[in-house]
Amino acid sequence: MAKSKGPNLDTPAMRQYRRFKDEHPGCVLFFRMGDFYEMFFEDALLAHQTLGVTLTQRTEGVPMAGVPFHSVEPYLKRMIEAGHRVAVCEQTQDASQAKGVVERAVTRVLTPGTLTDESLLDAGADNPLAAVSFLSSGDQPNGPAALAWCEVSTGEFRAASFDRLPDLATELARLSPSELLVAETATGEPPPRAQQLADSMGAAVPPAVTPRPVGVFGQRAAFEALCRQFATAHLGGFGFQDDDPALGPAGAVLDYLRQTQRTPTGKPTPNLRPILPFHREQHLVIDPATLASLEVVRTLRTGDTGMALLGAVQGARTPMGKRLLRRWLAYPSRDLQTISLRHDAVQAMTDDDLFARDLRQALAPVQDVPRIVSRLNVGRATPRDLVALGQSAAAVAPLLEALADRPSVRAYFDRLEDTAPPLLELAAVMAQACTDEPPAHLRNGGLIRDGYDAELDRLRQLGTNAQDWLAQYQADLSQRHNIPTVKVGFNKVFGYYIELSAAQRSKAPPEWKRKQTLKNAERYITPELKDFEDKALSAESQALAHEQELFARLCEQATACSGALTPYADAAAELDVLRGFAELARKRSYCRPEMVSEPALDLVSARHPVLD
Repeated sequence: MAKSKGPNLDTPAMRQYRRFKDEHPGCVLFFRMGDFYEMFFEDALLAHQTLGVTLTQRTEGVPMAGVPFHSVEPYLKRMIEAGHRVAVCEQTQDASQAKGVVERAVTRVLTPGTLTDESLLDAGADNPLAAVSFLSSGDQPNGPAALAWCEVSTGEFRAASFDRLPDLATELARLSPSELLVAETATGEPPPRAQQLADSMGAAVPPAVTPRPVGVFGQRAAFEALCRQFATAHLGGFGFQDDDPALGPAGAVLDYLRQTQRTPTGKPTPNLRPILPFHREQHLVIDPATLASLEVVRTLRTGDTGMALLGAVQGARTPMGKRLLRRWLAYPSRDLQTISLRHDAVQAMTDDDLFARDLRQALAPVQDVPRIVSRLNVGRATPRDLVALGQSAAAVAPLLEALADRPSVRAYFDRLEDTAPPLLELAAVMAQACTDEPPAHLRNGGLIRDGYDAELDRLRQLGTNAQDWLAQYQADLSQRHNIPTVKVGFNKVFGYYIELSAAQRSKAPPEWKRKQTLKNAERYITPELKDFEDKALSAESQALAHEQELFARLCEQATACSGALTPYADAAAELDVLRGFAELARKRSYCRPEMVSEPALDLVSARHPVLD
């Protein structure tokens, strides 16, 4: 009696799939197969439940689900929002060139705290990745702890240690990370107090708690990894002692980024700013209960940010300005000089409508520079990112003009003046090279202007001449064979063709070779048209390949300008927030408070911004 056979799971593609699944445990694997990302087995079931995609099977007994590759971002976003980690496996070889199974590689690992793509992020909110080390054994409620966090989309990197766990909880509530790394227990699970800590933050959505191997939190390993990252022999210049307990979680963050950002081992992780210590005493401490009850960031009842203090005073127009305002409200400065400089700037903008208007107009073209720079550094920038970066960089000139000869904002003028030369050079390159309305992606070209590159112009001209040739060829066929309705066309599946209606097919000359039969038409090819097709398609593919090379060069030029773009974005964000304050002050008749160093508070006829 013959045995029934189970599903064949030992095909080359399935072996490849299992290898990538083993290399990325805990991740849903989006496995590129042609025009779809496919998921199999338990990943397919999860995708069906989370994304609502159809559950099917290609091989009997093997669940399968898929999403189109050209519109994958919404599916990735929903998967991440549901708390899952995703590994994206791409085809790295043209299927037509493959001998056997197509070569593939995991090019992205997406987790809640490591997102950089614009479509996956809230433009007005930070998305920090944090790591915590508990410096006492067991589950002591008040033991010491250390914290490190990184905003992957902008590169900010901070670390601190605390004598008491409640102090750590306070900072996590203000920080509101989307993902929390902790050392795993012997069972591979996070320790109980880690989940308790995440749940106590009061966030609208608690962070995903991700257990990591204990070794990545080791202080010595962390010290060495951080020194390699920042090319230094020690960390004293950054404000850390070599045995600082905050280095342990900082090392865990760095290790996680090297895995998820696909940077080869030993190479610096891109887009990380130098790590800085967080000094708690520089800011007014707001504990989680106060942060929640005062509704600083979101309301208690609905979790709405628009009805909280943040929404009531939100006047920033740039994405980085909106994020900075949230940080300023959660971390009020205790430095009298810093406060006075901000008030001086707001006073100047409030008193001078023309100045405020010029500043608003100068900031209008500035887009999310820090996150664009981040995408550049991990190779995820789009054509629209390049154009946005060029337009943002060009805004440094009108910004400097608006700030010139104004003592109240002299510090900002000086900061921007230092960045202006490389930014204006970058803006000129992008304006010369890129079209005003760039495509969302470069699959079909369309970014580089005509006249920018001679070789690209030549290849494009071949395509333009092709349309003229086809029109002439169709006219010649019609006249030569007396077929007025003959049509010469093209589609991506069958290429170029000559089409006759069913009623006219008898007029096709013997030298026409039948290519495709339709319900009401017949399609043919001739040696002459086939020769033209080979030349035209070759020119088209060469033009696209050359445009992609030009795009890569422009990305390299923009990346080389990161040292000027980052401080420029910081200064622009601050000016944007201060301009918003001035606009609010004029609208609501707010007055400037008098700040003193003594512990005194005297409010006269005060109004709450939310109630106001």
